[in-house]
Amino acid sequence: MTKTRYLHNSIISDLKNKMVFIGGPRQVGKTTLAKYIGDNNYKHPVYLNWDNRADRKIILGQKYPAEADIIIFDEIHKYRQWKNFVKGEYDKNKSRFHIIVTGSARLDMYRRGGDSLLGRYHYYRLHPFSLRELTTTEPKIGLKELSFLPANENTRKIFSDLFGFGGFPEPLFKKNARFLRRFHLNRVERIVKEDIRDVENVRDLSALEILADILPEKVGSLLSINGLKEDLQVNFRTAALWMDILERFYYHFRIYPFAANSIKSLRKEPKMYLWDWSQIEGEAERLENMVASHLLKFTHYLRDHLGWKAELNFIRDREQREVDFLVSINKKPRFAVEVKLKDENISKSLKYFKDRIKIPFRYQVIKENDVDFFKDGIRVMSADKFLSGLV
Repeated sequence: MTKTRYLHNSIISDLKNKMVFIGGPRQVGKTTLAKYIGDNNYKHPVYLNWDNRADRKIILGQKYPAEADIIIFDEIHKYRQWKNFVKGEYDKNKSRFHIIVTGSARLDMYRRGGDSLLGRYHYYRLHPFSLRELTTTEPKIGLKELSFLPANENTRKIFSDLFGFGGFPEPLFKKNARFLRRFHLNRVERIVKEDIRDVENVRDLSALEILADILPEKVGSLLSINGLKEDLQVNFRTAALWMDILERFYYHFRIYPFAANSIKSLRKEPKMYLWDWSQIEGEAERLENMVASHLLKFTHYLRDHLGWKAELNFIRDREQREVDFLVSINKKPRFAVEVKLKDENISKSLKYFKDRIKIPFRYQVIKENDVDFFKDGIRVMSADKFLSGLV
């Protein structure tokens, strides 16, 4: 049974006026979502995968079934001229059929220069399953405080499953530890030796795979390219390039310190997190990554669907006071989040920054169940309840 994803209605609405591009990590459910939309909202959907030789022949020959009312181009970014091709097909046939383009590389990475597709498509980033999505409850998004669901056995069970198996559909719904371990091995290998190999010019794929293997150990800490180049025995430029490539293929993401005149920061290094938090061994690091992933999904939804300039950052000053996350809209802080495994004592850094940069809402999130109280202007709450307020 295919579960309706959180972007389903947004994509259907946007297809009435433009193409829709769906990017996201390998095996997150992009193809399943696109096919589900086609099968349930169109009479004659056509699915074409660039990796399939017969489908590739149809694409290059531009010979689509006459009754097609939507065409799904999957992995077409592997075609060198894909951007001009899709632009031409849309301009010629937008009155005949709708178009969805999916791919595991960033389909928006080609926005700059040349024959631009801007104005012809909406771009969505499909994320792994999150707690709110699994409750089947529509998110209530506004500019006031987050709207949380009551914590109960259901939210705690969903949180436990997500914490243990991650948000990628197959391991999450199978709930099998052996399958999860094999999923990790196969996913990294296929990202590097199939996806990246097909579209990037990387000579040493084995070294790139080593980089992917060591990144889980660096989750949540300031990321130093100089440290990575020493680990890999390559120069700075190569290490930086490889990090960019893995990020383009949705293996990891980086968040940067929030810039404000009232904060004196010496260091500009980002913090790094994985799209699949189930790869992380440490319980505290995994929880921080899980919250980071939910917050990134929230800010991407605000941008991709609602058109708000939402960003996810962290806060750090030269005295090394730090708060894990800050969500801002139009560069203005909306809410800050500090993640603790068990500690209910109010974070001194969160108390300091709440007035320093005027943060309207402040949360301290812990893994323990049945915690929800307000102290010193900060709401301390269980992770399952906090995550229910996102997307």
